[in-house]
Amino acid sequence: MGMADGTVRVGIVGAGGIVRQRHYPGLSKIARVELVSVANSTPESTQRAAAEFGIPTTYGSWQDLVAADDTDAIVIGTQPYLHREITVAALDAGKHVFCQARMAMDYQDAKVMYERALASGCTTMLCPPPHYMEGDTTIRRLLRQGYVGPVYNVIMRSYSDNYLDPDTPIHWRQIGHISGFNTLEVGMLSEVLHRWLGYAKRVTAQTLTAIPERPAAAGEGRSVVDRPDALTVVAELENGGVVTFLFSGVARGGADRNSVEIYGADGALRYNFGADHLSGMRGDETDWSTIPIDQSETREWTAEADWIEAIRAGQWGSPSFWDGLKYMEMTEAIFRAAETGQAQVMPFEALEQPARARAAIGM
Repeated sequence: MGMADGTVRVGIVGAGGIVRQRHYPGLSKIARVELVSVANSTPESTQRAAAEFGIPTTYGSWQDLVAADDTDAIVIGTQPYLHREITVAALDAGKHVFCQARMAMDYQDAKVMYERALASGCTTMLCPPPHYMEGDTTIRRLLRQGYVGPVYNVIMRSYSDNYLDPDTPIHWRQIGHISGFNTLEVGMLSEVLHRWLGYAKRVTAQTLTAIPERPAAAGEGRSVVDRPDALTVVAELENGGVVTFLFSGVARGGADRNSVEIYGADGALRYNFGADHLSGMRGDETDWSTIPIDQSETREWTAEADWIEAIRAGQWGSPSFWDGLKYMEMTEAIFRAAETGQAQVMPFEALEQPARARAAIGM
């Protein structure tokens, strides 16, 4: 049956943590959505996922799942090194795609995905970052209303102690051939920056790999850490403001200090996205005042419902593949700036945001 009667039949490729925590529960609550198939990394893990989710059909490979005619839409929950290949195959098969973040290994991978999405009649969407939803609508409204005026300086900080212990086995996000250029929360904060303040046109970067080797993820021996433990970025925005990004995975107690600060000609905003606390000051004020986040503006996690709504409306979801292309461009520019010691200029090429991305459903 499928789309003819309004039912969206979904297949899952990669049933890892976020699929279990968010995507499966979210999809299972939506009317006229059927989770019909799953393929995971091994036959054993595929069978476990099918039993856990109550999914009737399993496939021995993602290729077989995508090619089968029992699905209308594919959830890609794998690591970034497979995103382009699975996305292209799914779109070529005429299937809608929800792809886990980060979008791709690099800008060129993301461009292939974006261009294939443009050429298809299918709905595509990327997984949004959940960390910044509480204050997102309020902050965007205040910026539109001119709360800070022209933006001069921005500080965006994402600290954690995830990699502080040198005996912690290497994570796949620290392995280049699996994660690509994606580093710490560079993509997430770049996505938020673009949504709130627009794109950057020039970046410089400095990295620190505090622990260059770690125990291998499986088995004996040690593995080389390909992605830095800490990263500082300075970016010039197209609107003239300057942004300082501070990233670290080796900051003891750092998560409590994760924040975004926006300073402009007429005021300032500060958002602690760990505590979901928003404050501001305007004019001659010298003290921060709490800005309540109205319940009507509070964003909740609705990514799966947004994707299904976009499919039924014949639109793209948000974050769109355009949004992903832009944050992968920023991610690669930061990587290249750190690697070469030279400032990187964006955009890499002249592309215009398509109407399908501007009209996307969701964030």
